Amino acid sequence: MKKTVQNRLASLFLAAGLLASSVAFSAPSVDEIVNKTNFVAYYQGQDGKAKVKMTITDEQGRDRTRQFTILRTDEPQTDSLENNDYKGDQKMYVYFNRPADVNKMVFMVWKHPGGSDDRWLYLPALDLVKRIAATDKRTSFVGSDFYYEDVSGRNLEDDNHELVSTDDNYYVIKNTPVNPDSVEFSYYTMYIHKETFLPIQTEYYDKNGALYRTNKTLKVDTIEGFPTVTKSSMENLKTKSKTVMEYSKVSYNLGLPEEIYTERFLRKAPRKWLR
Repeated sequence: MKKTVQNRLASLFLAAGLLASSVAFSAPSVDEIVNKTNFVAYYQGQDGKAKVKMTITDEQGRDRTRQFTILRTDEPQTDSLENNDYKGDQKMYVYFNRPADVNKMVFMVWKHPGGSDDRWLYLPALDLVKRIAATDKRTSFVGSDFYYEDVSGRNLEDDNHELVSTDDNYYVIKNTPVNPDSVEFSYYTMYIHKETFLPIQTEYYDKNGALYRTNKTLKVDTIEGFPTVTKSSMENLKTKSKTVMEYSKVSYNLGLPEEIYTERFLRKAPRKWLR
C-alpha cells in the first residue's frame, strides 16, 4: 500500500511541479501536520469558487451525474493564519444545476471549528429548507459515496491524531474518533504530501478494523499559487460503488459577499457569483 501511494505522490506532484525536495528539515509535530493539511484542503485563499462534476458509478457500472458550483468564504483568526493552522469559522454554499431533478437545490454550511456545524438543504420542489442534524453528517451527500462531512470537512477536535510513519515524501496520520459512538468508522488513515500538505489518500476502517472506504486524490494543479485538488474519488468497498469529483474554473479571493450564506439566497440563488 505504501509503495502504491508513494508512486501516486510522485506522478501527481511531478506533473504539478510540486515534488518534494530531498533537503533535510526538522519534522513538524502531528498537530502542525493536521492543522496545515486542514488549511490546504479547505481554507486556501480568503474565499473560493469551483465548478464541480460528480459521476456516481454503481456496482453494475451504471453512471449518474451531478453538476454544481461551490462557493466558500473564511472568517480568519489572525493569530492562526501566521502558521497556516486555520481555525476560524467558514461558510459554504453549494448550488446544483444538473440534472433536472436536483436543479436549484442548495446545500449550505456554517462551519464552527471546536463546536457544532450548522447545515441546511434547500429542496426547491417542496420549497423546503431542511436542517441537517449532526447525526446525519455521516450520510450520503446527494446519493454519492461522499458524505456531507467529506464535502464540508471534519472538525479536527473530533479525532485524536497520531503520526504512525513518515518517509521522504509523505506523512501517515491515524485519526481515531474522540466519540466512537458518533461515527460508523473505528479510525481513518491519511497519507499527506510533505511539501504541499495535501491529503493524497484517506482510508476508512469499520468497527471490525476492515477497510471499507477509500478517498483518493487523482489530479493536482497549481491555481493562483495554491496547490489544488482538481480530481478526486471516493470508493465504497462494501457496496462496490464509486464517485469521482472533477473541479473546473477554480478561483480564489473573489470578494464574495457574506449575504450569500443566508436563508434568503437558499431560495434565490446569487446568479452573479454562480456564472
